[in-house]
Amino acid sequence: MKTAVEELSPTRVKLTVEVPFEELGESLKAAYKKVAQQVRVPGFRPGKVPARIIEQRFGRAVVLEETLNDAVPRLYGQAVDASDIFPVSQPDIEVTKIEDGEQVEFTAEVDVRPNFEVPEYEGIEVTVPAAEVSDEDVDTQLDALRQRFATLTGVERPAAAGDYVVMDLAASIDGVNIEEQQAGDVSYEVGAGSVLQGLDDALAGMAAGDVKEFTTNLVGGENAGEEAVVTITVKNVKEKVLPALDDEFAQLASEFDTLDELKDSVREQARRNKLVEQVVQARENALDALLDKIDIPIPESAFKAEVDSRKHNLEHQIAESGLSKEAYFRLYQTTEEERFAEFDKSANKAIKTGFVLDKIVKAQEIGVSEQELTNFVVRRAMQMNVAPNTLAQHLADNDQLTLAMVEIVRDKAKSVVGDAAKVVDETGREVDLKAIYTEINGEAPVEEAVAEGDAPEEGAEKSAEESGDETSK
Repeated sequence: MKTAVEELSPTRVKLTVEVPFEELGESLKAAYKKVAQQVRVPGFRPGKVPARIIEQRFGRAVVLEETLNDAVPRLYGQAVDASDIFPVSQPDIEVTKIEDGEQVEFTAEVDVRPNFEVPEYEGIEVTVPAAEVSDEDVDTQLDALRQRFATLTGVERPAAAGDYVVMDLAASIDGVNIEEQQAGDVSYEVGAGSVLQGLDDALAGMAAGDVKEFTTNLVGGENAGEEAVVTITVKNVKEKVLPALDDEFAQLASEFDTLDELKDSVREQARRNKLVEQVVQARENALDALLDKIDIPIPESAFKAEVDSRKHNLEHQIAESGLSKEAYFRLYQTTEEERFAEFDKSANKAIKTGFVLDKIVKAQEIGVSEQELTNFVVRRAMQMNVAPNTLAQHLADNDQLTLAMVEIVRDKAKSVVGDAAKVVDETGREVDLKAIYTEINGEAPVEEAVAEGDAPEEGAEKSAEESGDETSK
């Protein structure tokens, strides 16, 4: 087989592949067998029709077509390997010559990763946040812990921001109640920012037993986007009561006996979290600095596929939310146009990042061990709240293990770039990433220091809404 490569643009090539007919032998046999299974000839059982009969009855062209359908994808793959190109799209293949018994020729146009050199990244200077923990950091963590152990107590006064109300909601259009828009005993924090515009303003000042109407656009259901009159009936008002910050709280919320011990633990955990954040930021900032040094043309097909994937995921998220498109974007304080512009930018960077990291993977001969793949699956399963074996089987069944390995080696390549950087914090102090790895994970591999670093303390299991109410009557 002979292959010629013609560069059509920095991101697209044309392969011309010439194949001696004898190299099609296995595909030719497979073609006769497949055709024999498909045709019906009197006197012969299905699959047992001889080759000469097939050619007599149906013509040699039928067999050659099946032969090429089987052979060309395989030969294209061999041509790609031999040409040292990196396709990023499906090829446009055309059979340009068939000389039966002599030679077959086909062309394949395909978008490819452009040729470029990775600049020197040793010693790239990056700055990361300092790892010092302030008293304010500790207070913030303790306040969050207190919020988890808050209780809701009934009050005999109008609702204010931060209070919780239990209410019934009903909506009508032109005086006709909409059944699917009725909801009873809804618990809601006043001022939380409902996607139902006008709800917070209407609730402010309402007390138990009050009824109020306001006009708004519905955000879900068959009438999403239509103007409706919403009726609120407040059943009760509760205020959130935080536990006192004392030794008793420390015993309730942690394994410690005193508040001082809890504070020390929170401070240490916050420090470790800041160290992990330094590693994360060092890698991200070093990679960004490296990307800024390179101008890489992006294949149009790869860019379109990346953007389309993001748009598809967004449509799925909106559908899963049950909200109208307008309400969804209002909830996240953005617009469809802004999100699409963000997709263009992030897709471009994602493709460029992948190209650069793949180059580093190849140059550094980075691979994936079985243990690293297992660790990846376990971590991802924990994030998705599924069993590791279930996720592993899903990846195998959907041919996604290769994608998982690509993600692993790219992450390792990112750590290579980060480790090569000169890292200082915002105060100008040098940051030793390897010392952080050792402190956080002992002698764990570099790429696992961030992935398996200590997570922030969860503290408690219940939020105010979930904990038992202490309602005063």
